[in-house]
Amino acid sequence: HVQLVESGGGSVQAGGSLRLSCTVSGYTYDGSVCMGWFRQAPGKEREGVVALASDGSTWYADSVKGRFTISKDDLKDTLYLQMNTLKPEDSAVYYCAVKRGLCGSWWWKAYEYNHWGQGTQVTVS
Repeated sequence: HVQLVESGGGSVQAGGSLRLSCTVSGYTYDGSVCMGWFRQAPGKEREGVVALASDGSTWYADSVKGRFTISKDDLKDTLYLQMNTLKPEDSAVYYCAVKRGLCGSWWWKAYEYNHWGQGTQVTVS
C-alpha cells in the first residue's frame, strides 16, 4: 500500500520561507519514477509546481522558478520542497504526488500521477 504524507505547511508572512516534506512508504522503485509537488487554491484547478525525475532532472512552473527548490533524501525516502520569498499568491494546499515513468514535458498534468498525499496548507499573508 503506497502512502504519501506531507508536512511542513503553515502560515508565514510574505517574503518568508517554508520547507515541505513528503514521506513515501510502500512504493517500489523499479524503473523510472516522477515525483512532483502540486498546489490548489480555493476555486482554482490543481496546478503543477515542480517535478523531479529519477535521473535528477527537474521542472519548475514559471511562477516559482528561482524561489522554490525540490530535493529528495533517498535514505529517508522523503521528498522536500524548499519555498523561499513566499508571496500571497503561493497560498494553497500543497500536495506531493508520484507516477511511474518519465516526467517529460507533461509533468504538470495532475491526472498522470497515481499516488497522492493528503495535502498540507500553506498560507502567506
